[in-house]
Amino acid sequence: MAPFEHPLTLRVRYSETDQMGIAYHANYLVWFEVARTDYCRALGMPYVDWEKQGIFLPVVEAHCRYKKPARYDDALNVLCWVSELKPHSLVFSYRVLREDLLLAEGWTKHGICDAQGRLVRGDNPFYRWMEERNP
Repeated sequence: MAPFEHPLTLRVRYSETDQMGIAYHANYLVWFEVARTDYCRALGMPYVDWEKQGIFLPVVEAHCRYKKPARYDDALNVLCWVSELKPHSLVFSYRVLREDLLLAEGWTKHGICDAQGRLVRGDNPFYRWMEERNP
């Protein structure tokens, strides 16, 4: 079975662009964050609910490869899916598209941590929940 891939649609805002009307590179990481938050919500458990249960997903690595520029007012689709799942970490992957044109792709790696920032050891409800949804 293919992993659950969730699309998010957004529009490039003026404040996200530089003087040439091109989306500033750091905004792609913000769009990744919005996409993965929406991904968890689409699976039925928003980030805020996990945090209430003491589970946090800090970013420990991030990568983005830029292929074509996004411009002011472009309608973008940001695809998000889990590409790697381990008992103490996971990787979300992303593709940013304008229609069918790939603008950027990347990933973020996250630790599965408690409120003190320590990796969750032993029973890991987030890992089990994600494993059920991403076989």
